[in-house]
Amino acid sequence: MKKKFLLAIALAAATATGAFAQANDTFAKVKSAGKVVMGTRESSAPLAYTTGGGQFTGYHVELCQRILKSVFPGVPVEYVAVTSANRIPLVQNGTVDIECGSTTNNAARQKDVSFALTTYVTEVRTAVKADSKIKSVADLNNKTVATTTGTTSVALLRKNKRGQGIQFKEVYGKDHADSFLLLESGRADAFVMDDNILAGLIASSKNPKDFAIVGETLNVEPIAIMVRKDDPKFKKAVDDYIRSAMKTGELDLLYKKWFMQPIPPKNTSVNLPMGKILTGLVKTPSDAPAEEFNK
Repeated sequence: MKKKFLLAIALAAATATGAFAQANDTFAKVKSAGKVVMGTRESSAPLAYTTGGGQFTGYHVELCQRILKSVFPGVPVEYVAVTSANRIPLVQNGTVDIECGSTTNNAARQKDVSFALTTYVTEVRTAVKADSKIKSVADLNNKTVATTTGTTSVALLRKNKRGQGIQFKEVYGKDHADSFLLLESGRADAFVMDDNILAGLIASSKNPKDFAIVGETLNVEPIAIMVRKDDPKFKKAVDDYIRSAMKTGELDLLYKKWFMQPIPPKNTSVNLPMGKILTGLVKTPSDAPAEEFNK
């Protein structure tokens, strides 16, 4: 009886060890599951967003689709909508194999996950009603400011609040669309977020001319595809594809498609040319965190 008990414990331990190893080996996990799971966003246009009916699209979604088709040819892709609050845990626990949204690569997050080479660089700025008198962070004094729960913009807001000695009320949306609705409906005077997300939300709003992106840049943030930590083989496969896409001009064409041409659902253009920092990173790829860009 004792031998059987010890054997059962040993088998359970071996099974758990194998499961843990597979969880950190994306290739083994995908082979076992017969599918690869992409985590993506519902309202982070033009990087990643839904067009309804469980369909997702955007710059990072299409880039990831191309990566996965190359790395896992013939393997079906399952899509899972993630939020700012749960995206890192879902990568960590193996629910999603790759996260293709609007996640900032920073030093704190690198302790929990790994990031591919930077494929977008955003500047954190402020969206307001076009007829408002808000032109800078200082003008937010005694205003109500919206941002999205679980994003780095919360910390940036508080930092500027202390630094400039201004007072404002913070309100939080559960996702970017919810945060923009706070501005659109008048429940907030401003919405602080990545400029590409602000531009995408404004472009798809009922009256895009009613809004403007104003003020100084609060932070420069490298945005990257996120994968599990301690899986260098998969990260290398993702990085190799991105590096090749940068070298051949594929990434540049993809950028122009999503940032300079009309996109669904309203066929309006975000009209954000590739910035100097990303242009430089296309020539010299890097997975450096945000702290390296804001020294």
